[in-house]
Amino acid sequence: MRVLMVLTSHDQLGDTGEKTGFWLEEFAAPYYRLLDAGVELTLASPAGGQPPLDPKSSQPDAQTDATRRFDADPDAQAALANTVKLSEVSADNYDGVFYPGGHGPLWDLAVDSASIALIEQFMAQGKPVSAVCHAPAVVVNVTAANGEPFVKGRQVTGFSNSEEAAVGLTDVVPFLLEDRLQALGGIYSAGEDWHPHAVVDGQLITGQNPGSSELVADKLLAALNSK
Repeated sequence: MRVLMVLTSHDQLGDTGEKTGFWLEEFAAPYYRLLDAGVELTLASPAGGQPPLDPKSSQPDAQTDATRRFDADPDAQAALANTVKLSEVSADNYDGVFYPGGHGPLWDLAVDSASIALIEQFMAQGKPVSAVCHAPAVVVNVTAANGEPFVKGRQVTGFSNSEEAAVGLTDVVPFLLEDRLQALGGIYSAGEDWHPHAVVDGQLITGQNPGSSELVADKLLAALNSK
């Protein structure tokens, strides 16, 4: 099985002067979950090369077994440093796709034409699309075959308004993911703040927060193994 992991290339946290990017746990946990299951992984990003890491996700209180494993894994570090350009990949070559979160995707992947086209390709081919935390933003501009928003009428989750408020970025982000998914007709649900919560609706698999990363990866594996 082959899975594409797509990371953000955006590193500016709005106008705050602070850095953002992808969240390490949301990459490392699914990376190893999939790798250990024998999945062949390809990493991609809009700009290619090294995706920006949200510096807060490398702080001591954000570390997990998966992030510590990554920090000691030169092969994984090399793979991450050499992501392929998103515009050069095709859904034809993969069985599914996983989007790690972090705040970066709200700015770039949500509106990236290559990403939108890629997701539409995966959907047309009946392959699973998975995303965690802020990364469900990648579907907000995806259109279904009938011309309506892809998420309309679908069960979906993502970083909640209350979690965004807890990290103090409600007025910094370009949009609140919970609000946007609901405005598009998505059937949004959330668990308790910071607790694992993931939902599956057909090919779409979404997770609420960093703690949902492994759960989303497990649901993606289940979808791949059911083929």
